[in-house]
Amino acid sequence: MLPAVTAAPLLLRLLPESPGVLLAKGRTAEADAVADRYGMARPVPADAPAQGPKGRLDAVRALFRPGARWATPLLWLASFAGLLLVYGVSTWLPQMMRAAGYGLTSSVSFLLVINAGGIVGMLIAGRTADRYGPVKVSALWFLLTAAGALLLGARLPLALTYVVVAVTGVWLFSAQVMVYAAAGHVYPAAQRATGLGWVTGIGRTGAVVGPWLGGTLAAAGNDRLGFTAFALAGLLGALAIGLVPLARRIGHPAAAPSPAPVSAE
Repeated sequence: MLPAVTAAPLLLRLLPESPGVLLAKGRTAEADAVADRYGMARPVPADAPAQGPKGRLDAVRALFRPGARWATPLLWLASFAGLLLVYGVSTWLPQMMRAAGYGLTSSVSFLLVINAGGIVGMLIAGRTADRYGPVKVSALWFLLTAAGALLLGARLPLALTYVVVAVTGVWLFSAQVMVYAAAGHVYPAAQRATGLGWVTGIGRTGAVVGPWLGGTLAAAGNDRLGFTAFALAGLLGALAIGLVPLARRIGHPAAAPSPAPVSAE
């Protein structure tokens, strides 16, 4: 509770409002200043969306416009795979590690270590994505997560296992977050809220499937197969997010300029 109470005022004070919101409030100069400070494209006024059910339907249809019609389902699939990994591993890691031959105390501590790695991973992924783009980072992180899941299924020395668990946490959690960052680049400002909402919502089905999958394998006495199942989910996420730039090029007419202000690659 104390960290939240302490952090909230600091975030409100130190984090700038997004240029799009500032522009919508009529604070154009501030919007341009924030965009310039962080190397972003300056926001441009967008037509006001239609209200009511028709407006909401039009907003969803816009996610399948040229340039995004194939990228949208790929982002949904990557988000599904990412949240399947996050919730599946977080729920079943101790049980899978016990099935791999580790003691109860170590198996529980692995969960703490993988979450600690996730905190570090968020800091690394953000800076890396600023340099190389969220799509490349997310795809690589998914692949590294898959490799880490397979290594955890092997009976390694305890000290080495802790290292593998920690670095797997670095990739695991931030791979999913980078999917959201990629979505923010795929959709222009007018569709960004809808796009991110659908990527998040579809991904939540993965948050249900992940724990269910782990439980199904455990109930059948195949706990250790969870490592393979989660590694396959990592490969699926890497494939889906890695194909987003290609999908954007295929789905965009050659003569039409891309509406996204920043490359997602």
